[in-house]
Amino acid sequence: MALLLKSALGALAVLLISVLARSRSYYIAGLVPLFPTFALIAHYIVGGERGAAELKTTLLFGMASLLPYFIYLLALYWLIDRWRLGAALLGAAACWAVAAGALVWLWTRQ
Repeated sequence: MALLLKSALGALAVLLISVLARSRSYYIAGLVPLFPTFALIAHYIVGGERGAAELKTTLLFGMASLLPYFIYLLALYWLIDRWRLGAALLGAAACWAVAAGALVWLWTRQ
């Protein structure tokens, strides 16, 4: 039943993104995927199973993880005028992967 609920929430998010993308406020479609659905689940699990100190570490890492997302957005903004859409999305995703890998590498060196 929980899996069905999660699937329905995902479908609802896709529907909302699709509707917003066709509206006058199309730019709001970029905000919908940033709703912290999975973060809420992760924070609940970490906080419940590991405690407040580990949750705070998870929260700090979550804040740092905004950097790879920013790099993705910046790369896509730059690439969209130079490459076709599919290639630009793949290139930006590759930039995210490199930045995320660097973040994890730097984080584990502490």
